[in-house]
Amino acid sequence: MSVTILAIESSCDETAAAVCKDGMILSNIIASQSVHEKYGGVVPELASRAHMQNIVPVVDQAIKNAGITLTDLNAIAFTQAPGLIGSLLVGTQFAKSLSLSLGVPLIGVHHMQAHVLANLIPDEKPSFPFLCLTVSGGHTQIVLAKSALELEVIGETIDDAAGEAFDKTAKLLGLPYPGGPLIDQYAQLGDPLKFKFAEPQIPELNFSFSGLKTSVLYFLQKQTPEFILENRNDLCASIQYTIVQILLKKLVKAVNQTNVKQVCIAGGVSANSGLRTGLISLGQKKGWQVFIPDFSFCTDNAAMIAITGYHKYLSNQFVPLSVNPSARAEW
Repeated sequence: MSVTILAIESSCDETAAAVCKDGMILSNIIASQSVHEKYGGVVPELASRAHMQNIVPVVDQAIKNAGITLTDLNAIAFTQAPGLIGSLLVGTQFAKSLSLSLGVPLIGVHHMQAHVLANLIPDEKPSFPFLCLTVSGGHTQIVLAKSALELEVIGETIDDAAGEAFDKTAKLLGLPYPGGPLIDQYAQLGDPLKFKFAEPQIPELNFSFSGLKTSVLYFLQKQTPEFILENRNDLCASIQYTIVQILLKKLVKAVNQTNVKQVCIAGGVSANSGLRTGLISLGQKKGWQVFIPDFSFCTDNAAMIAITGYHKYLSNQFVPLSVNPSARAEW
């Protein structure tokens, strides 16, 4: 029997909907929120309001682009955790209402699990087991994927996430929000070895980025605004290089420990050009099979919720209509 799933993602400031049929993505619609730029970060109340405005047209467009009707749906998948609770509530309540009205099952999806499984969307995909370096604004993890629904976090940040390190250091440089993509942009014009910043030495496969941020802060405090502006490209390149090296060194350690040589990346920071090129180069040197998702599947999107929902559907992993979202949740 054919399985068609509508997926909804609303964990932060992206309202997204996608349709998946038998593991193939038929549509993937995302509505971004520019309202947060002037505040230098996501404002939870404004995010939830924007979700309420966007969710109906986004879902409607996803259905139309997929060439189906609501009656063709076999289940509704949605991001259950983690995220901003107000944003999650909008997506959850919409999904629950649609599930009830259509009489189809409801599938709760963990946002970080979905990032990992975004690697199963392309035609060229890894086989199990594989390692996934999942890097976003709120999380930095190394995940051992034994199957689509059997994922083990074998390393994670003990303080800040890599994406937060990009955004916070960008703010220190005087760059507007979101600063991570701007660091990437300027880094491509700079010398990554011009400035040396701290690489925290954390045991095992865990990460830390608080020391790096402090290192950048102390260095910039000693400089003049003119110096920072004149050396902006080199500063961005050096910061990006340091963050990428921290990530890749741990990934090498993970491969050596697990002997798993199929390696993927996921999450918003996986769109970073330095990380993508660095992983490709490292993979060629080490003899790894490297898989990198398209940019559209790196940042928050509903296609990754849909593919995860599809695998959970096949395993009859449904949630009741009484389900509630969670701002934080373990896998």
